[in-house]
Amino acid sequence: MAGRPRLAIGTHGDIHVKRMAPRRYRARCRVRDADGKVREAKATSRSRNQAKAVLRERLKERLGFGASGLLSLSSPFPDLANLWLQELAGRDIANNTKENYRDDLRVHVMPFFEAYTLGEITTGRVETFLQQQYAVSYSMAKHSRTLLNQLFKFAIRNDGMVRNPVEATSPLAKPKGKPQALTPEQILAIRKAANEWRTGPGVKGPKPDGNVRDALEVMLGTGMRPGEALAFRPVDVRDTKSGMVIEICGTLVYEQGKGTFRQDHPKTHASRRRIPVAGFAAEVIRRRLEEMGPGDQEDTVFHNRRGGVLSMYNFRRTFRAFLELADLQDSGISPRWYRRTVATIIARAHGLDAAATHLGHTSSAITAGFYVEPDVTVRHEVMLAVQATGRAEAPDFSVLLQGLDEEQEDVLDRLEENEPEDGSTAEADAA
Repeated sequence: MAGRPRLAIGTHGDIHVKRMAPRRYRARCRVRDADGKVREAKATSRSRNQAKAVLRERLKERLGFGASGLLSLSSPFPDLANLWLQELAGRDIANNTKENYRDDLRVHVMPFFEAYTLGEITTGRVETFLQQQYAVSYSMAKHSRTLLNQLFKFAIRNDGMVRNPVEATSPLAKPKGKPQALTPEQILAIRKAANEWRTGPGVKGPKPDGNVRDALEVMLGTGMRPGEALAFRPVDVRDTKSGMVIEICGTLVYEQGKGTFRQDHPKTHASRRRIPVAGFAAEVIRRRLEEMGPGDQEDTVFHNRRGGVLSMYNFRRTFRAFLELADLQDSGISPRWYRRTVATIIARAHGLDAAATHLGHTSSAITAGFYVEPDVTVRHEVMLAVQATGRAEAPDFSVLLQGLDEEQEDVLDRLEENEPEDGSTAEADAA
């Protein structure tokens, strides 16, 4: 004969209420705790309903949990946030990334969730929050989703939740076409505007130093992130028989209180790499190297008038001026599109693995075996198509005009998924 069905861990049986005195009621039930043992839970109050309510509140604090966790279902969301921030402070990630997380938590996430306990944060409530964020900005919703994932995984590790309510929320559809590859017409129009900007008669002030103009050429001829293009130095450049090679070993970052500075490592481990340079971009670099002295080998190739690094703010401001001069101010184009353009050219000419490796992502072919040593060979052939496309005289746009199929677009979108717009190290580190 079958016995009573076994309770699942974290569940309880029916609640029974017994009158103990004229104004005294006791509610009791069986509950199976996290250690697998079934125990009796009790609560007493002055009415039948109050006794049940008190017992249910007590059950919330113990359902599915042991006694060693820092959190429980009844913990307020701010308690989770404060504990997670303590862990964040000790993590080995860029200070700029930590500051971005703190800002997102304070400005976007906390106002919505601060009045809830962890037991009250359901998938439906998270869905509502993310859809409100998505209505404002895809990027905002994506960053908030990443942050909530980390917070709730931390809660699970500390006995505050049994499941992550973010996991069942709707996917965030990335807006189509942003970023995308530049068209041939856009490349030519921006190049023309960059050459003509502030060169006409009657222009007041100092003449343009050509930093942004030349940096765009280098980005088009290498596929570097904006921060990487503004951070490489003469000491990182090698001219070989096969062509110019640059070692990517740093990037520009901005930190509050410190300003913009060169960080001596790029965005990720895979981002540290040696890449070939298309001929038209190599000519720009050689010209700028000739203007630098022997004592400038550790300075950035692109620098301000005082010899310091360029700020991303000034770089983007000048780039927007180019777009306005080219009548492309409403196109949505950003410096990041240059990287996507190079990715598109290499993917069409040499395949997605070649594009992923060149851009500083670990390709699927390299990671097929977990312990396979990455291929660090500099493949100059991948620059042939880029050189043909980007050269100033008689450019051949045939490869770029082929575009990408849906699968290739999806792969390149995923490669760029966690890259910040300005190229700084604001990684979305998943916990």
